[in-house]
Amino acid sequence: MLQKIKEFESYLILEEKSKATVMKYTHDVTAFVQWLDGQQISKAVVQEYKQLLESEYVPKSVNSVLSSLNSFFGWINHPEYRVKSLKIQKNTFIEPNRELTKAEYDILLKTAYEQGKTRLYLVMQTICATGIRVSELAYITVDAVKNGVASIKCKGKNCVIFIPSKLCKMLQRYIREKNIKNGAVFVTRKGNPLNRSNIWAEMKRLCIKAGVLASKVFPHNLRHLFGKTYYAVYQDIVRLSDILGHSSINTARIYTAESGEVHRKRIQNLGLIRDYFLHDTT
Repeated sequence: MLQKIKEFESYLILEEKSKATVMKYTHDVTAFVQWLDGQQISKAVVQEYKQLLESEYVPKSVNSVLSSLNSFFGWINHPEYRVKSLKIQKNTFIEPNRELTKAEYDILLKTAYEQGKTRLYLVMQTICATGIRVSELAYITVDAVKNGVASIKCKGKNCVIFIPSKLCKMLQRYIREKNIKNGAVFVTRKGNPLNRSNIWAEMKRLCIKAGVLASKVFPHNLRHLFGKTYYAVYQDIVRLSDILGHSSINTARIYTAESGEVHRKRIQNLGLIRDYFLHDTT
């Protein structure tokens, strides 16, 4: 079975899946095979594994694993092993303990700068000011900063990302000070491009010193803040979807969601309540 997983990995690479997707799918399939411990695969066994996942993970994470497994089952020509994903009711409002505000973003930047975390300070602004995915950070190169434009390839699509002029100036100074001649601007001590885990760990340490809830501080939330801010200013979901590289406009609708408190204020301002009863003293 391990050989099959290796072949599946090669198949995913040939299908031009992103590196993160290849790693995710092979990790999920490997975990399933280890759980099998020699058992024969059947629909009933897969359903049992699904129940185990449900007892340990949130529905979104369960569905993510099932997607990996279903892809593998299709590849080995056993679609009958596939199981249905969990139905998840769409959350109408943003969870307040997960929404990063601009004020909190400012606090994170100020703290990073004061702590001498210049690289993190610039990484966060690069993601938040352009809307790129953390996996696309490697495309922010010396040449891209020089030209003010980055050409990004992700999920089989080519995107052009414009880098704000003020950000370019800061990055140019950083490049000079770090004596970076070419390639990715943000690299580890060994010269490898920063990855999601590097940035995630740094941000988690930063949020403690900044006094911002850890549940709000992770790389993708910076991209989310870009989307929310862009939509609030321009109200153009079609253009926003293009900028963020979404295949469907529906994916970008998450940036139009509002907090429960904002919704409460809006319905209170509709003027549909008549409070005669409160003023009736008879």
